[in-house]
Amino acid sequence: MTSSPTATETTTAAAPHPLDPLTTAEIEAARAALDAEGKVTASTRFPLVLPDEPDRHAVLAHRPGDPVSRRVRVTLLDTATGRSAEALVDVTDPAAAVLVSYRDLDPAADGQPPVLFEEYETCDEIVKADAGWRKAMAERGVTDLSLVIAAPLAAGNFGIASEAGRRMLRSLTFLRCNESDNPFAHPVGGLVADVDLTARRVVRLVDTGAVPVPAECGRYDAESTGPARTDLRPLEITQPEGASFSLEGAQLSWQNWRLRLDFNAREGLVLHEITHRDGDRDRPVLHRASIAEMAVPYAEPDPARNWVCYLDSGEYLLGRNANALRLGCDCLGEITYVDAVLADDLGNPETLHNAICIHEEDIGLLWKHTNIFDDFAADSRRARRLVISYIATLGNYDYGFYWYLHQDGTIAFEAKATGLLQTSAAEPGAGSPHATEVAPGLLAPFHQHLFCARLDVTVDGPRNTVQEVDVVRLPTGPGNPNGNAFTTKATPVADSGEAGRVADPSVGRRWRIVNPGVTNRMGTPVAYTLLPDTGPLLLAQPGSSVAERVAYATKHLWVTRYRPERRYPDGDYPNQHAGGPGVTAWSRPGESLEDTDLTVWHSFGPTHLPRLEDWPVMPVDVCGFSLRPTGFFDRNPALDLPKETGDGSGGHCHV
Repeated sequence: MTSSPTATETTTAAAPHPLDPLTTAEIEAARAALDAEGKVTASTRFPLVLPDEPDRHAVLAHRPGDPVSRRVRVTLLDTATGRSAEALVDVTDPAAAVLVSYRDLDPAADGQPPVLFEEYETCDEIVKADAGWRKAMAERGVTDLSLVIAAPLAAGNFGIASEAGRRMLRSLTFLRCNESDNPFAHPVGGLVADVDLTARRVVRLVDTGAVPVPAECGRYDAESTGPARTDLRPLEITQPEGASFSLEGAQLSWQNWRLRLDFNAREGLVLHEITHRDGDRDRPVLHRASIAEMAVPYAEPDPARNWVCYLDSGEYLLGRNANALRLGCDCLGEITYVDAVLADDLGNPETLHNAICIHEEDIGLLWKHTNIFDDFAADSRRARRLVISYIATLGNYDYGFYWYLHQDGTIAFEAKATGLLQTSAAEPGAGSPHATEVAPGLLAPFHQHLFCARLDVTVDGPRNTVQEVDVVRLPTGPGNPNGNAFTTKATPVADSGEAGRVADPSVGRRWRIVNPGVTNRMGTPVAYTLLPDTGPLLLAQPGSSVAERVAYATKHLWVTRYRPERRYPDGDYPNQHAGGPGVTAWSRPGESLEDTDLTVWHSFGPTHLPRLEDWPVMPVDVCGFSLRPTGFFDRNPALDLPKETGDGSGGHCHV
């Protein structure tokens, strides 16, 4: 991982660290080692190449200059046979990489590897060559296929016997007026093709009958939307003396925060070893933070669309679908960009330029008081935050992922969903109880965006306990004569069988992560509190395929014992898996969760009931959560901020 040539700050080479991102040489070495062992043929593809992260205790024990062991986890797929495998390669010395382990994957037990980029085109070719699909399109009056898109979509798992063991995609169909048109304005209703990618044929065609293809274009480019506004004046963000953060290799420092950056093919941005300086100590808060999964289940019951549910991390890969960011468009201000090195379908390294954006933002007031007893003297400080972000495009949707570090010790995350609505067709004006008609005959189905944050917590050390904290009304009586009193109730999440928790805004529920072995100056355990997103959980019925495969989203919070192999809330290979692996499997009773190494998994996200205003391109829909210090510090940690002049240069505010 390197700063891009356009970055405003140049990084310097750092000593090797166990959590360093994969390099070009390491990816090349892993592929070469597999090739040397006879594991690579002309039809071998590499759906997933990831760093094999060491156990966090090994990382904590690492000291600068210590030897560093580097390993790569590689998933292989033979596109000719459909067979897949998982390998572990030691690339500590890239010139002498060694295959450590290799095992074949069983699609029924393990699931399928993620979707390859090349399979998008393969699926399109297979569908358009199918006689049954061509006949169905002709019956709908479409014979010119040059502007037709056969959209390749994850198949899920619905227990269809004929699909067992097959590598599948399902294809919806969309039309365009020309090559730059928005295809989601013209869905072909009632038609879906189930594709066997290995056999290269359509194995089932579902045709529930033709409906009119919506005719109105959905273009959103400047040339199609009319004259631009003329009343906006320039808005410039400048930092004449440069940004306040520094980046050395993967080590990022800002204010009292320090952390390590990583970017991998599956999760995209990963933050490691987040610490906050307090006096002469760097106090740990999180060992690792990422968005480990996101599901997008749709609500339509129609047979041509009742299977639609995407697992964008496990099936499509967030990191591989990341954008190359552009100054002034995706990020504004004094920006540092960071490149990422990933592997392509053939297992060769490729550099994604400007994958990560780092910058500071002014966000208004941090603290203020006007002293009414001292001639109304006022003292205040403005707040700024450090933003670490990237953007990924998954088919029709674009997602911005933003991690925030605040000067008061808060860590926050926001996901911003934008892009294009996925659509279906109906008779104009007919509407649907499961969708919004956003243009004549054009339906935007109801759906959910269900993210899952993986937080390997280490609040002042690895021995933590999670407490569920509710606000409790006290009954009116001798101890509460006016009925105004309330208090809090803290209940430890003590056993893995109690690990799935549901948010309850009616009692202000939040989850406090305490370190029982470290106390603040008032003698209570230091803590950080997760303030959750409290939106609806998964709305699919219990026992449904979606509920089995997206089980993590049936609770707002899961607490599990930390294990290095517990990486994703829905298992390592959720593509076409029936469900079962992940947080639900790790939450069977009998494992103590008190005063120990923990991973906290937070499920959150919007239930999207599309609006007319979301078409033809939707404004961002924002969701997220925060982690706030709760007795972690002995007082406000932002008391030492300098006063502002109003122009950011320091000194007294202007009157």
